[in-house]
Formats: sequence, C-alpha cells, structure tokens
Amino acid sequence: MKALVYTGPGTVEVLERPKPRIQDPTDAVIRVLHASICGTDLHILKGDVPSAKPGLVLGHEGVGIVEDLGSAVHSLEIGDRVLISCMTSCGACRYCQKGIPSHCQTGGWVLGNHADGTQAEYVRVPHATLSLHLLPTSIPSRAAVAVSDAFPTGLECGVLSADVQPGGSVVIIGAGPVGMATLLTARLYTPSLIVMVDIDDARLATARDLGAHATVNSSSPDARQQLMTLSGGLGFDSVIEVVGISATFALCQELVAIGGRIANVGVHGTKVDLHLERLWDRNISIHMSLVNATTTPRLLRLVESGVLDIGSLVTHHFSCNEASKAYETFQAASQHQALKVAIDF
Repeated sequence: MKALVYTGPGTVEVLERPKPRIQDPTDAVIRVLHASICGTDLHILKGDVPSAKPGLVLGHEGVGIVEDLGSAVHSLEIGDRVLISCMTSCGACRYCQKGIPSHCQTGGWVLGNHADGTQAEYVRVPHATLSLHLLPTSIPSRAAVAVSDAFPTGLECGVLSADVQPGGSVVIIGAGPVGMATLLTARLYTPSLIVMVDIDDARLATARDLGAHATVNSSSPDARQQLMTLSGGLGFDSVIEVVGISATFALCQELVAIGGRIANVGVHGTKVDLHLERLWDRNISIHMSLVNATTTPRLLRLVESGVLDIGSLVTHHFSCNEASKAYETFQAASQHQALKVAIDF
C-alpha cells in the first residue's frame, strides 16, 4: 500500500509499505478514504514529539471503510463506513475507568505516534469497538475527518476545560482549525462574547463568518488594549490557548478575569513561563489536557441533527501522491488560506 512516512526531520515521503493485518482480536483494519493533517503532525516533523520515530506512518485522523475485523469486535461489520478516533481506548484499564482514555495503558494516542497511522491506504486500529464510530449517511466523509480530532479537542480541551457558560465571555487565541472548532463548539454554550485572536486577517475574517462576535489581530501594537476594552476592562471568563507557543500562553495570563479559567489546548515544545507573582490571588484555574475523544458520539449527533456545521473546516484536499504539496500547504496555511487539509486515498 501507499503510505505517508515520516523519514526524518521536516521530511514526509510517499512510500510502499506492507498492508496491515489483524494482530489482536480487538483490532480492525480500515481502508482509508480520507485522512487529514493535524498541527501535531507538524510538531512531529519539528522534533517536538520524541516518541514518534522516523519510519512512522503519520496521521491520527481519518474516515474509511471496515476491511477486516478481529474476532472480538461485534459492534461493526465489514463494509461499514466509520470515523477513526484520534484516541484508541480499551475501556478497561485504570485510566479508561477514570475517564481519561487518552492515557489508556494499551491505547491512547497510538496512531501516528507509537504505531503506524491513518495517512495510508490502510490502517490497523486497535481497540476498534471504542475507537471507531459508525458515520451517519448524512455526514460527508471528507468533512467528517474534522470530527476525528479537531472538534473533540476544541470541545473537551478548550470549551469544557475553560468552563464556557451562557452569558460568559470567551477569548480564543489561535484561529487555526482547532481554534475554529473551539469557536463553533463554544457557540453551543451561548456565551455573550466570543473574541478570536490571531495574526492572520483572513482567518479572523473566517472566524467572524463562523460566529465570533469580535476579532483582534495580535500583531497590532494595541492588541492588548483592544482585548481589555472588549472585555469591559475585566478580562475574560474563559481564556483558551490554541497555538502552543510561550507568547500566546503569556497573553492568556494577561487576559484572564478574576475567577476565570485558562484552558491550554496547544502543543508546547519549549518552556513556558507561569507568572504566579501576578496570578496567585486572582482565584483562577488553569487546565491542560490531552483530548480523550469521549465527546465524539455527541458531536456526531449534533452534526447529524444540523446543530453543528462542520462543512467549513476542510478547505483543501490532495491525492496521496501529492502528500508533499499537502504538507507544504498546511505549513504555509496563511498563504493558502487553508484550515484543515485532507488527503484522499
């Protein structure tokens, strides 16, 4: 089969790899229809994820058709169209039982990290019963890849962790695909103010189209003053970081209101400062997590019912043979006005 392989720092190549087979009774083999590139894949290329070694098939997001099933998988049938969750979970270990399957002792973030991932013509998915979701016929396959990771990450690590409330104020720093998913899921909780922050005016325009009440370009000299003015000088109840660099987390600490919450979604590869000397008496909470993807069934129901529109997130798609171009487009997303980049197989 053809697969997109991480061959070294900054390099992805399309290579021939053996088609995966069932290894455990709980496995499924999926014929991939569409995969997508995540910001985390770029962090792998940068060397920020030491567990991902050269030779790895990248990707943890995708939609496909069930090709083969292990003997213990009874909830699916060969030929089913399924969403591949970014997290695999056994459902039985201590972490799954505690409700944090992202740290499953035999699963978690396996695909495209510890084992070959979804950016290939076929992928073996462990713990298939809890790690695959039947796709309703009304949801387009390519658009659905955004529900593999971006939407559950935005909802769980962003909106729920930041305790977005009806009538509250929200600022989201980072208007990439996960930031946009955070915006769309935050709207479900009817805050009175959602402000999106980014350095890309095109993405900020898209954020306004998707329902942001206001946007601020953080490269503006008076960006902080604009943000504080929008919050009435009080700061924001919910501050969500969706970039993963020191400067954006520092901005979060400046913007959080007394009694507010900071939710870190971004992947940080370098040291970040925490200014306790300014924050210790403000009664705030800071939450950081890896997505558990336990909200995926809920999100699919919202999409199926028309309450949540996922159609705007996948903006570009390429064939498997155009993998280098796909990665180049995602790496220069602002130049191409790209959000989610899909790869078709």
